[in-house]
Amino acid sequence: MTGFTPSAQAFIDARELLLRHRTDYARAYEAFTWPQLDTFNWALDYFDVMARGNDNPALWIVDDLVSGGTRYSFAQMSERSSRMANFLRENGVGRGDRLLLMLPNRVELWDVMLAAMKLGAVVLPATTQLAPDDVRERVEAGGARFVVVDAAELAKFDALDASVKRIAVGGARDGWIDLSRAYDASAAFEPDGPTRASDPMLLYFTSGTTSKPKLVEHTHQSYPVGHLSTMYWIGLMPGDVHWNISSPGWAKHAWSCFFAPWNAQACVFVYNYARFVPKDVLGVLVQCGVTTLCAPPTVWRMLVQEPLASYAVKLREIVGAGEPLNPEIIERVRHAWDITIRDGYGQTETTCQIGNSPGQPVVAGAMGRPLPGYRVELVDPDDQLVSEGEIALTLGQDSSQRPLGLMTGYANNAKATEQAVRNGYYHTSDVAMRRDDGYYVYVGRADDVFKSSDYRLSPFELESVLIEHEAIAEAAVVPSPDPLRLSVPKAFVIVRQGYEAGPDLAREVFRFSREKLAPYKRIRRLQFSDLPKTISGKIRRVELRRREMERTGEPARQPDEYWEEDFPELR
Repeated sequence: MTGFTPSAQAFIDARELLLRHRTDYARAYEAFTWPQLDTFNWALDYFDVMARGNDNPALWIVDDLVSGGTRYSFAQMSERSSRMANFLRENGVGRGDRLLLMLPNRVELWDVMLAAMKLGAVVLPATTQLAPDDVRERVEAGGARFVVVDAAELAKFDALDASVKRIAVGGARDGWIDLSRAYDASAAFEPDGPTRASDPMLLYFTSGTTSKPKLVEHTHQSYPVGHLSTMYWIGLMPGDVHWNISSPGWAKHAWSCFFAPWNAQACVFVYNYARFVPKDVLGVLVQCGVTTLCAPPTVWRMLVQEPLASYAVKLREIVGAGEPLNPEIIERVRHAWDITIRDGYGQTETTCQIGNSPGQPVVAGAMGRPLPGYRVELVDPDDQLVSEGEIALTLGQDSSQRPLGLMTGYANNAKATEQAVRNGYYHTSDVAMRRDDGYYVYVGRADDVFKSSDYRLSPFELESVLIEHEAIAEAAVVPSPDPLRLSVPKAFVIVRQGYEAGPDLAREVFRFSREKLAPYKRIRRLQFSDLPKTISGKIRRVELRRREMERTGEPARQPDEYWEEDFPELR
């Protein structure tokens, strides 16, 4: 391949080093340095150049196995995205404009992402699971001037300000521009100028402990180039067929449905299913010859219920991320396929920081070692080094030592940025233990935010919705153990005077939760109870959380406790 700019060549050289030492962790970690970039546009300077005359498959979307799906080459994706960029430009999208993107796994998602990069626009990915209130909040908080939305989700945008330009995918209606017209635009795209590597490119929403979501800002280098670490962790190689089971709108989708595989020149594979059926997923792995697979532990826990050994998969690398993997699951997969699931750790704010890379011993219960380009320490509350403490990334004395895969900051919250980046470290708010052999073992969150399935949930956000119900005076949400999802949101609530705790009110609260919250945020368990508090009146979630974590086996109901499945009429 020729025609790369100096910055793109520096990126290519860093990529080649990691591919060359794919199974030699010590050598890769010692030799790798992040490329120093000036002007750099991954879509123009790397993807388009790499894609010239490249008929290898870049994207393979399967909606049903009978048809075999649709494959798009790198050359096709380059041309499609250039047409899309010209179309978006004709409709007013320019450098620095913010565009909220809400699409399922359809080819237009990749077209718009690449096109926005070429234009220098900033994309705000959003999951189709968002409720109308979530949509309005994100458009306003993110300052989006444009929205690109799947036809099935248009009604969620009815309450938006009229100044927001609306573009529909898969069928338009009055007031919406039909995106299908994009493919009539010219395939010759000319940028309006150079893109600085430090220019903003992506804004991801993340829930914290405040009512307003924080916006994680990534640049034209932090995610495209930063995901070299993710490529290395997964063990991707040119020509791989890579399936990442992840929903669009979340950072993990960009991790390994976009940047990591295309950095490796692998094919992104997608199987769209209406409902997750383990035997169907296993059949797809076999029939489509998937070679590398990334899936959250929830998926792995479902897959091992099937007779794995009877499926002749062609998998070479399999990984899990989002939450710690159970050693029993790892062993069952290894016994069936003679392949080890490898854990990895990262955040929306970063690319993959810590992981078990290919060819290395996997220590049961450990999430691996720092990946090339990341210097990891564990610190106590005073930022002193310890063997068990908060995971912190070393920032170094100048920008050349800062990990390239780290966000620039929270775009709408300078105070939160200062809290996360202080004393020479980026603080993850996750706690781990470092073993003598250098492997890290995940301990838990340093705050109250928790994972349910592969989704990170903020108790404060859920509690804020619950107390909107006229019968609820106070609420505290904590994770409750669940054999499939790891944990589910459980609410402890105090009822207002004049209302009676019981099954009728529980049913109404569950119904209220379904109406107000996206499906992945819904309250699944409810207990009418007093709330433990500090002397100053603050709720002690840590005590409620401990109570729930001490439940073992098939937990019996607590007094005045109700589960969503107790009310089948709500389904």
